[in-house]
Amino acid sequence: MQPQNIKIIIIKKFIFFTSVLLLFVNAISINTKLKENNTKAYPEFLEYNIPYLQNNFVAFKQALAFKESQGNYTVINTLGYLGKYQFGRTTLERFEIYDTEGFLQDPELQERAFTALCKVNKWILRKDIKRSVGKTINGIEITESGILAAAHLGGAGNVKKFLRSNGTETFSDAYGSSIQVYLKKFAGYDVSNIVADRKAQA
Repeated sequence: MQPQNIKIIIIKKFIFFTSVLLLFVNAISINTKLKENNTKAYPEFLEYNIPYLQNNFVAFKQALAFKESQGNYTVINTLGYLGKYQFGRTTLERFEIYDTEGFLQDPELQERAFTALCKVNKWILRKDIKRSVGKTINGIEITESGILAAAHLGGAGNVKKFLRSNGTETFSDAYGSSIQVYLKKFAGYDVSNIVADRKAQA
């Protein structure tokens, strides 16, 4: 074989191996960039300001509303209870609300009515709250929010009977939900911003 032909072969091999090496390096570089682009940077801590993940009055309202109506402002149940918090007509009349159709279409009024009812119930049950919060009745730790939720279900009078009888006198609604269930399910929310008010209005 001629020396010139040997040189050509060597040059061709050199070019071939160099090309292969460059392709390999380029492939690694592209793969690295793709990984970098697909990597999402997440902050170490995100404070999601979602009411129902907290334990304040807003969270209390939302949890109770979900149990009552799944948060539906316009629903009427089979017993005629209305709206997001399932108000009875008698309770609405207590707050001088007589237009039930208008009530169903007015979310702000429903929210005000619920807050007003909590204030009235807190006033009615103020002595029982003072005496009972922190106690355990029928295996349930009594809290202020649990008492207000139970009063929403069965009325303040029935909650008084339950607490003062140490759990022997209880109450369940037509669907089988009991004061005890509400005392337990809605315990531990901070409802301290609700001020007891016998004359609260919506």
